[in-house]
Amino acid sequence: MSLERKISNDGKVLTIFMDEKFDFGKVQDFRNAYSTETEEINEVNIDLSQTEYMDSSALGMLLNMQKTLSGHVEKFNIINCRPQVAKILKISRFDKKFSIS
Repeated sequence: MSLERKISNDGKVLTIFMDEKFDFGKVQDFRNAYSTETEEINEVNIDLSQTEYMDSSALGMLLNMQKTLSGHVEKFNIINCRPQVAKILKISRFDKKFSIS
């Protein structure tokens, strides 16, 4: 399974659903997911419910996304984290830049 994206009916919320591995192999797919048809978006959700593994390149991709979209996106959320992934995010202090649940 590759990552998927969904835009809410009102066009304001983009949700990106990651698969089991969030690593350097996903860099282009991830970038494409947030860089097309996002002019009206004001909130981004990264759904990690299926993600069992993420590495430092995934952390960099999240930061790059935030930097790229910060001009018009108000909220960045990382949602549905598994405990081991949430631990990585908290150790990396991503809870200071993203809402994590």
